[in-house]
Amino acid sequence: MPPMTRRKLPPVKTNCPFCAAKNEPDYKDVDAIKRYMTDRGKIIAKSRSALCQKHQRRVAIAIKRARHLAMLPFTGSPR
Repeated sequence: MPPMTRRKLPPVKTNCPFCAAKNEPDYKDVDAIKRYMTDRGKIIAKSRSALCQKHQRRVAIAIKRARHLAMLPFTGSPR
């Protein structure tokens, strides 16, 4: 029996909106950082979010800070 393999998604080209606008992700701007979360509350990977590496790290930190201050949920909405 062959091992289960996952199909890899093709990477998305990096067109970082934070680099283009020359601003930084902020935990207080919930609408901006909510785009980089799934409906279940997971942080979207860099390969899917089209962010550069620097801003992907900063978005992740901003999401975690907003979660800690109860501005964003830790999990998605219940079914």
